[in-house]
Amino acid sequence: MSVTDKVKALLSIKGNKNIELAQYLGITPQSLQNKFNRGSFSAEDLIKIADFLSCSLEFSIDDKQKIVLSMEDIRE
Repeated sequence: MSVTDKVKALLSIKGNKNIELAQYLGITPQSLQNKFNRGSFSAEDLIKIADFLSCSLEFSIDDKQKIVLSMEDIRE
């Protein structure tokens, strides 16, 4: 499953619409659609998407070792 498919699935599960996500990201719905079509999400995009959907974005080595990315990791 591609990143685009996973983001779309999370939007569906959480009951959010693409236009809401685009507004949260500060981009137009067309720009978001372009990201979906190209699968061109940056790490910053994914962190913001996780925040918008109240999800965690993490690297998991096993049940005991995880590194979670959050809004605090975005450069200003």
